[in-house]
Amino acid sequence: MNRMLKIIGISVIFVFMVSCAEKGNGVLKYTVNHINKEFNIDANWSKSPWNFTKAINIDKNSWEKPKYMPEAQAKMLYSDSAIFVIFRAKERFVRSTIQKINGPTYRDSAIEFFFTPGSDINKGYFNLEINCGGFPYMGFQKGFKKEFKQIDELDIRKIKIAHSLPPVIKKEIKETTTWVIEFRIPISILEKYTKVTKPGPGVIWRANFYKTADTTTNPHYLSWSKIESSSPNFHLPKFFGYLIFN
Repeated sequence: MNRMLKIIGISVIFVFMVSCAEKGNGVLKYTVNHINKEFNIDANWSKSPWNFTKAINIDKNSWEKPKYMPEAQAKMLYSDSAIFVIFRAKERFVRSTIQKINGPTYRDSAIEFFFTPGSDINKGYFNLEINCGGFPYMGFQKGFKKEFKQIDELDIRKIKIAHSLPPVIKKEIKETTTWVIEFRIPISILEKYTKVTKPGPGVIWRANFYKTADTTTNPHYLSWSKIESSSPNFHLPKFFGYLIFN
């Protein structure tokens, strides 16, 4: 009975939050399921428990349509101590040249996960950006370069990242290529930089998932939750969707 009342309460809160969302924002939500047993991070899209996990499509193109439209999806899970995310992309002109942590990985074929570890986007968000070779960039801020904090390299190294392609691809792969990035973020890392609403039943985070390639032959800027701006800009948390932890 208590669990049923809690679920009803969660539903009421979510409906209220959505009704208060910004006009013009096509609010999206994604249910993030809990796992009791953790698993290897190896960039295998089809393994358990990912094969039982619903995928979202990163297909909103808010700006000029690229010549070749990539396909991208993502899935997310959580445990008592970490969150897990896996991305799969299918595209042409794949490249990975940035070879250092906190380098400009967005220039390459890359995926990005921006998220507020709670329901209030005004408290800031993390931006984790990983190129197809597995090199990450991560920061925390309240707006683009507003109260910006660079995540320490030692903390970033605690994020387990697996990639299906080689670390370095200097010559673009022109043929259609499918690649996967998978990662595990310990909650303890996030807590060093901001207050975190720890994932659990009924907890709501805000987030967006992106596919990008800024300086390849086929530049593109795709998102899960649609963004409304005159030029490519992922740093607009008001357009984040909702992560509902189950």
